[in-house]
Amino acid sequence: MRAVITVIGKDMVGILAAVSGICAEVGVNVTEVSQSIMQDLFAMIMLVDLSGSTIPFLELGSRLDKYGEESGLSVRVMHEDLFNSMHRI
Repeated sequence: MRAVITVIGKDMVGILAAVSGICAEVGVNVTEVSQSIMQDLFAMIMLVDLSGSTIPFLELGSRLDKYGEESGLSVRVMHEDLFNSMHRI
């Protein structure tokens, strides 16, 4: 099972490291990353493999939400199937 993690907010040092660190702590493998910085705005999309996760999907979402709130970022995670359905034309 795969999921998509999105991060948007003011650029600062360590965003990629923090999000990937949260994933690594719970056995979630980051398989692809795309990020961009436009002036001081940071945007990132990660594709992650949840098959080795040691926690439920909703708990991963809660941990990422907590990091986002503490850092002033919008951090969201959604199952790949839902992401694909939302972006299908």
